[in-house]
Amino acid sequence: MSLLGLFLGALIGLSLGLLGGGGSILAVPVFVYVLDYGAKEAIAMSLAVVGATSLIGALGHWRSGNIDGRIAVIFGVVAMSGTYLGARLATLFSGAAQLILFATVMLLAAFFMFRKEDPLLKRKREAADTGKMSLGLIVIEGLAVGALTGLVGVGGGFLIVPALVLLGGLPIKKAIGTSLLVIALKSVAGLAGYLGQVEVAWDFVSAFTAVAIAGSFAGAYILRFVPQDTLKRIFAVFLILMSAFILYQNRGIFF
Repeated sequence: MSLLGLFLGALIGLSLGLLGGGGSILAVPVFVYVLDYGAKEAIAMSLAVVGATSLIGALGHWRSGNIDGRIAVIFGVVAMSGTYLGARLATLFSGAAQLILFATVMLLAAFFMFRKEDPLLKRKREAADTGKMSLGLIVIEGLAVGALTGLVGVGGGFLIVPALVLLGGLPIKKAIGTSLLVIALKSVAGLAGYLGQVEVAWDFVSAFTAVAIAGSFAGAYILRFVPQDTLKRIFAVFLILMSAFILYQNRGIFF
């Protein structure tokens, strides 16, 4: 793998360590516009990279008791089904259409990062000590986020974490840990859905993933010295700029 690939892998891992997410949102544009892979190949490879790094993160949360096993298992199984379905449905979309949908998801992620948290919700979240998310909500949320993962390759943590906090009543640390495990599970399902559709450069993906995992550890360390709110706003601006670039590059689909 080139030095550029090593650097970009470390950068993606750094974002995962600093923000607890954002890996796939960076990985897909990097694979497409910097490393010159096709859209479908990029989405499949991002699922492999983000799935592995999320699993490593989830193991740390498991040791700390920050994973709700009931929600993780039910949500994970449902999300895996939705992700596999989304990956198979991807055959109905052109690469350009998938990238446009991906850019739209980036804008949604930027919105969540810019939005200020309501003080009442924050107090409710901090007071919560257990998750009682209903089975119906788990199924609906899991299928929706899973299908989105399969179609555009995003882990969906920026959607899963708020759902687990606001709908399931989980404390934020347990929501993040549970989300990482769910992301790892559905990334595996999504990647399985792409196998046979695209050729995956496994040697490259393995090296890229190893560097990304190392970067995530570095990001987790740096996090102790950098304000999280500032990081999120900077990353949100980056998402807006990147989504605008992707939409511009694929503008031909509208005309």
